Amino acid sequence: MVSPFSSTSANHLYCEVGKNKTYHCQQINFDTHINYKQLDMWAKFPDFQQKVANVAAKQRKRDLIMIGFNGTSRAATSDRNSNPLLQDVAKGWLQKMREDAKERVMNGESTDNQVLVGKGQEYANLDALVMDATEELIDEWHRDDTDLVVITGRKLLADKYFPIVNQQNAPTEQLAADIVISQKRIGGLKAVRVPFFPANAILITKLENLAIYVQEGTTRKHIENVPKKDRIETYESENIDYVVEDYGCAALIENITLKDKE
Repeated sequence: MVSPFSSTSANHLYCEVGKNKTYHCQQINFDTHINYKQLDMWAKFPDFQQKVANVAAKQRKRDLIMIGFNGTSRAATSDRNSNPLLQDVAKGWLQKMREDAKERVMNGESTDNQVLVGKGQEYANLDALVMDATEELIDEWHRDDTDLVVITGRKLLADKYFPIVNQQNAPTEQLAADIVISQKRIGGLKAVRVPFFPANAILITKLENLAIYVQEGTTRKHIENVPKKDRIETYESENIDYVVEDYGCAALIENITLKDKE
């Protein structure tokens, strides 16, 4: 129905934001198309134009999230076939952490590039891992901030809560289990599941600490009817940079392996 195509081009500008800081806002293209068939299905609805606009807007938001958590570099011309998670469109938040705040990244370098979690390991469970990372990697004045959350993907949350679900409980025990699952906390912090987040990673921070800077006056949009392909195409671009506002309020844990010690 719709084909996203966030990509790069050679055009880019520098953008100064904040005191003594320079952020590199570079052009990112957000291109989509909608087939005539889909347009015909929507034609009878009074909010037709809004439906069409929502297609591009929704995909743009998805792409921004995908780049933020998976982007590792910027290619002169991005290759979506080789980088399906848009890894080569821009450097995202996690990559900024790796490059600019290495001391706040736990990746298991001393243990064969694995952060081992399980019975007999350094961390018995994910709760212990998150508590230790919060204590050791996040600045002291941020540790008690009630806005701190644990950002993770579906898999780690499933690994944590599946043992609670996968058993037959008495009604009272089931109620307690339902409450625990609904709260979804890791290491005492609220767990936030986001799409496209690396399966074996955790980011501890405040959501407001993850920013996307857009250079003023660089938003461009063009809509084109393409009869040869039976579709309309939307071309959008903006100069963007991903910014972690305060590295002292962030801790990244990668290469998490859930494995009991033999």
